[in-house]
This record gives sequence, C-alpha cells and structure tokens, in this order.
Amino acid sequence: MIAFGCSIISPDAYVQYAEPGLERVRESDSRILAHAAANSIARGLNVMMERAAALDGLEALVVVHQDVEIVDPEFCAKVRAALRDPAVGVVGCVGALGTRDMAWWDGRLSWTSAPYRYSEFGGGELDWIDDGSAASRAPGEVDSLYGVVLVLSPWAVQNLRLDESIGLLHGYDFDLCHQARAAGRKVLAADLKVVHHHELELIGQVEMWVEAHMRMAATLGAGPSAGEDEEAYWKARARRAEADAAAARLLAASRLLQAGATMQVQERGLETVLGSRSWKLTQPLRRAGLLARDARGRGRRRRTPRGQL
Repeated sequence: MIAFGCSIISPDAYVQYAEPGLERVRESDSRILAHAAANSIARGLNVMMERAAALDGLEALVVVHQDVEIVDPEFCAKVRAALRDPAVGVVGCVGALGTRDMAWWDGRLSWTSAPYRYSEFGGGELDWIDDGSAASRAPGEVDSLYGVVLVLSPWAVQNLRLDESIGLLHGYDFDLCHQARAAGRKVLAADLKVVHHHELELIGQVEMWVEAHMRMAATLGAGPSAGEDEEAYWKARARRAEADAAAARLLAASRLLQAGATMQVQERGLETVLGSRSWKLTQPLRRAGLLARDARGRGRRRRTPRGQL
C-alpha cells in the first residue's frame, strides 16, 4: 500500500493543485495523510511519518508540496520500481550531485521532471535554468533532492526523523537525504512527472532561509569548544556569508526564469502578429515600401560627391 501525505499551509493551494494530483494516482487501498502544518514543515513530516509507520503493509510514503500536482499516470508503478532496491532510502523528482548543504542548486542538477508552471506574464511553463548541462541529465543516484516530492521507503519511515530546530519552511529535504546517506542508504532522482505551480520569485523570505542554512551548517559541523568565543564568532560569520551567497544564487535563478517567461510572452505576441490576417494582407505594401526606400538610398549615394562621403 502506498500512502500519500501533504503538510498544508494554504488550503486553497492544496485543493487546487495537490489534491487533484493525489486523486489522479491514488490506488484503491491508498491512504491520504493530509493535515494542517504543525509549527514547521519538519514537525508536520515527523507527525506524518509516525502515522505512516503504524500502517499495515506500507510500501512507501509519498510526500508532496501543497502546490505540486502529480500528472504521471504511471506514478505508483515508478515508485515501486525505484524502491525495488532495498538499499534505496529516499526518492524524488529533482536531484543534484555535489551538494554539501541545503542549497541543492549549488550542485550539478542531475535530473528534474518538475517544471515550474507560473501565472505571471500571462502564464506558462519553464524548466529549471542551470549551467546548460541538460544533455547529461539522467535519473539515478544523487546527493540531495529538492523536496517538492519525496518518496520515503518503509525503512525511512521507521528510522528517520527530521531536526525540527533547523527552520519553519526550509532544510528538511537536505536533512532527510543527509541522514539516509549517512546510514548507508541511496538517494535517487526518478522520472516522476509532476508540475510545480509556483511563482517565478523562487524565494520569498530570504532571511528565514539564511537562518535555516546557518543552523543546518552548525548542526552538521563540529562546532567550537566551550570558551572559543572568537572561533565561534568567525564560524558564524562564515556561515552567514555562505548562506547569503547561496540565497543570492537562487535569486539570480529567479531572475533568469522571469527573463525566460518574458521572452515566451514576446514570442507569443510576435507569432500572433505575424499570423494575423491584417499582417498578411499588408505584406505586399510593406515589400513595395522597402524596395522604394532601397531605391531612394541608392539614388542619394550616386548623387553625393566622393569628398562628402
């Protein structure tokens, strides 16, 4: 039995996006564990895993964001295929290699099957814009996942719990992947097709994200010994700089997505104009006008004395 879960902050978003996707792919015996967010996303997921751990015959717990819509008709079959290897702990649909912290975009994007569908600029859909290495993307083992969709194996449900002190909204996905890999389990990116209904401004409360990044770095690091105030100060400064830089890179990615969306709007407008009846009817007049301007230009060049050129 595959269970599905969602920690809900905005009921409207859940009803509009996540719920239709869950209803599309759920099986006759599936359980839907959707509830209002409890203090933080990490706390909500811990509660969800506790509930799922008590279910008989659990094959997987699929956790989705409230603004993520599953559109893959073979979703459950792909989940089972990904978890066929008992060494797999966590599966997602966006994964990166070479990540050392919760800024997964600082690594190399290995796979994504979760395009952004946005409402700005007349609406549209865009993939994550990275360094142009899309040709080498393929599903497979990764270092970290983006938490829009997280598939937890029965082992993960029973053994992993999130650090609720890191932050309200951020860091839980990296925390889960880090724990799984530290326990010797694999983290996989799979071809699970979903749509992420999201604004092109990818990060809203930057300071909240930065604070979570710093707490995550402090948790994973050794930390200073008692009395090492100077070292603690500079470590905190370094973590702040690292977090600020990662946030800035995400904001830059937001701007690239917005630029891509603007280009799509302009291309649609140009196609509309070029395909209109009025444009086609006036094409002979425009061609004649262009020929006339060219002829006048050639005549002026012939009449101009060479010394005045």
